[in-house]
Amino acid sequence: MKIKSTVATLSLLSMLSFGAFAATSIDAQQAQGRQSLGTVSVSSVTSSPMDMREMIDQKAQEKGASAYRVIEAHTGDEWHATAELYK
Repeated sequence: MKIKSTVATLSLLSMLSFGAFAATSIDAQQAQGRQSLGTVSVSSVTSSPMDMREMIDQKAQEKGASAYRVIEAHTGDEWHATAELYK
């Protein structure tokens, strides 16, 4: 019984710690006063806008950004987006 509660606790903590490191999508007003780290782009995302956001979030994390703002997004046969990263 104790092992089950320990595994459940560790699982919950790992989910919470993962969420703590995720970059946050912000709007233009929230971006004011933040230090820009540059931009990232994603393309060839054929499934959904949520996949596009997940890819941007992953790239933002890799660059050490705590937040990002999508500055360009369009679709045709495939999605494309560019986001500015912030510290």
